[in-house]
Amino acid sequence: MEVPKILICDPIDPIGTEKLKNAGFTIEFLKDKEILKEIIKDYDAIIVRGRTKVTREIINNGKNLKLIARAGSGLDNIDLKAAGERGIAVINTPEASADSVAELTIGLMVSLARRIPRADYSMKRGEWLKKELTGYLLKGKKLGLIGLGRIGSRVARIAKAMGMEILVTKRTPPPPELMKSLEAKYLPLDELLRQSDIISIHVPLTKETRNMINAEKIGLMKDGAYLINTSRGGVVDEEALLEALRSGKLGGAALDVYSTEPPKRLELIKQPNVICTPHIGAQTVEAQKEVSKVIAEKIIQFFNNHKAR
Repeated sequence: MEVPKILICDPIDPIGTEKLKNAGFTIEFLKDKEILKEIIKDYDAIIVRGRTKVTREIINNGKNLKLIARAGSGLDNIDLKAAGERGIAVINTPEASADSVAELTIGLMVSLARRIPRADYSMKRGEWLKKELTGYLLKGKKLGLIGLGRIGSRVARIAKAMGMEILVTKRTPPPPELMKSLEAKYLPLDELLRQSDIISIHVPLTKETRNMINAEKIGLMKDGAYLINTSRGGVVDEEALLEALRSGKLGGAALDVYSTEPPKRLELIKQPNVICTPHIGAQTVEAQKEVSKVIAEKIIQFFNNHKAR
């Protein structure tokens, strides 16, 4: 078998590229995304982050393509159907950034409850607001988790340690031992929305989850509830969320993800009761190194297995 050629389409930490080079792979870097569909035919595998869209056209042009490696968790930028039809494997690294996303989620929750961004902004303007910045205690509040995978379960553990009550909804009931360790309660989605003080979303973007939090679902939430989304922007109907924030139905929202990134419409992020971050859930030094290391290890394993056939 010839030495596999790997095209790195988006930047990854050098730890991963060094691993691949040391394993004998030929590594090249994409300099212009416009030519990807033309040069893809020359490569056995590509590494992408979230910025590169791996379309059907690109996949069909990849005559030698055997593997699409997503350095990160979400796969919504890859045409999985087209890859499946061609027999091209798709791998990702959801385990590598779970702690970073969970910590950001908790940080956003605390920031909402204690109005930290507003407090910081007011101090820098020379103001001294105390009564006006009265917040809420998280201890004793009900945290509703939509999804209890790698990230959701980590959020649950931290929140439980803070004295919060954990409510969970999931397409399939979570393992009983996990629920017992979290002292969590499993509820259908609608009931979770009705009972939760804070709702945090931890599901992938699929046909089933697109706009799952729409006007109807928001209408079920407690008046003044908080919504946190660090999963994928398309899971929330942003127009419905904007209306709920403007009307006071929701007390606030914290968003790290958006239906279009960067956001083209700024009405939502300009709301005074919204905290926004630019999709930085996995953006820690440790997570970036781990993502790069893990994707390289998975690529090496894939081609070692492929060679053995």
